[in-house]
Amino acid sequence: MRTAVISLASGRHPHLLMQQDGLARSARAPDHYVIAAIGDPGIHTITAGRQPSADVVALALKDGRLPLAAARNAGAARALAAGADLLVFLDVDCIPGPTLLGAYTRAAQDDVLLCGTVAYLPPPPPGGYDLDGLARLAPPHPARPVPAEGEILRGGDHRLFWSLSFALTADTWKRIGGFHERYTGYGGEDTDFASTAAHRGVDLWWVGGAPAYHQHHPTEQPPVQHIDDILRNGALYKERWGSWPMEGWLRAFEARGLVQYVPATDTWRRR
Repeated sequence: MRTAVISLASGRHPHLLMQQDGLARSARAPDHYVIAAIGDPGIHTITAGRQPSADVVALALKDGRLPLAAARNAGAARALAAGADLLVFLDVDCIPGPTLLGAYTRAAQDDVLLCGTVAYLPPPPPGGYDLDGLARLAPPHPARPVPAEGEILRGGDHRLFWSLSFALTADTWKRIGGFHERYTGYGGEDTDFASTAAHRGVDLWWVGGAPAYHQHHPTEQPPVQHIDDILRNGALYKERWGSWPMEGWLRAFEARGLVQYVPATDTWRRR
């Protein structure tokens, strides 16, 4: 089974290089490593001469926003054109554990979305993260299932899907049809992808022994810096699926007086 790892990047160069280093230490090497570089021509230079060799796909910003859905589709298209049987998507902040690719490969079959655990790391020490000690720094995120190594939990809740770390066969990708490219900027495109998968009869499995480690970076909770993206993409999801995603964030924005829910139209808007 020919396996391609696909990541998106726009900045975050140190995080991307740590991901590349993690892949280089994988017990099962990827056959193809695709980086969709969004508005960032420097990625060609920083990844050159390192292992695994990076195949960089260049994309532009769209209306000043990151086209995350289109970038994932472009990365997948490059991997499929090179003969990939299994697509493994990793967020740029995620360092794969050495067993991640092997676990995804063993679990792979058609009509299934595979998700592994993700642990959120604390800030790195002065010398940076020790790749051999990542598992000791943080447990897997408690809001998602945590199967034991070698265990697979079938029939998962598609609402818990996340795009930080997931895998699927080439045929399953084609059945889902990729990510919906009207989503731009932050949020919603992965929820839409999972809803499409569920609608088309694609199961969700949680795979033990496929850990990824999310590198620390400053963020806001709730993500106020992305409020306009969340409102726009949330409205698109509502148009397509009849309900609002990211409601936890919307309610948190509401509590801060930043947005208002309008029951008569079932819409959210800025105050």
